[in-house]
Amino acid sequence: MDQQIVIPVALFVCVTYAIKTIVDAYTRRKLFQIQGPREDLALVLENEAGARRQSSLRWGVVLLAIGIGFGLLEAFNLRDVTAGVFAILLGMTGMGHLVYFFLARHLR
Repeated sequence: MDQQIVIPVALFVCVTYAIKTIVDAYTRRKLFQIQGPREDLALVLENEAGARRQSSLRWGVVLLAIGIGFGLLEAFNLRDVTAGVFAILLGMTGMGHLVYFFLARHLR
């Protein structure tokens, strides 16, 4: 890939991640400064950890499905960009989301 494309995209991703990290840290600090019941704070942090696990599960399943889709493209020797190639990749992405949905519902 061309460095004139990769470097600005990587810079954007890094800056966005840094801003998200700072905002999350600020929010946590404000949560700890609240003089409320500690049980409420523990519940909020527990729910946040659960949401993080669910997000990891979702992206893991979706990226696995996309990887399988690319593997299918390689197995069938599909090198040209056609509607069929997009159909396979989008179908595998949708299947990954559906698998996540059923896994998340089963885990609850």
